[in-house]
Amino acid sequence: MSDEKPAREPILEDARIDALEARLKAAQEREEQRNRPKVQGTDANYRSGNRALAGLLGGIIGGLVIGFAVDSLAGIAPWGLLAGLFLGTASAFRTIIQSANTRPADEAQRPDSEG
Repeated sequence: MSDEKPAREPILEDARIDALEARLKAAQEREEQRNRPKVQGTDANYRSGNRALAGLLGGIIGGLVIGFAVDSLAGIAPWGLLAGLFLGTASAFRTIIQSANTRPADEAQRPDSEG
């Protein structure tokens, strides 16, 4: 190999490049913080929607099962099933209306809150 010096000296990093990289890194961190989802876990609206759906399905299916049982025990073919369906649906809607009229607890007062 030759002992000659290279034609160009290596360029040392400029202080402006270091400052630019630091500002770029800070901007990327701010952008990640800004785009991070604010809600952790499920929110109250999602839980209340699931509760309403479960109440509606439970009321209707429960009414159908009880109506079918009354039909088979009493021998009054469609009337027990229809009455059970009607009462189950009415009960489900009553439960949904009651849960819609109650105020949700504050996040800080709830024991299962992660905040």
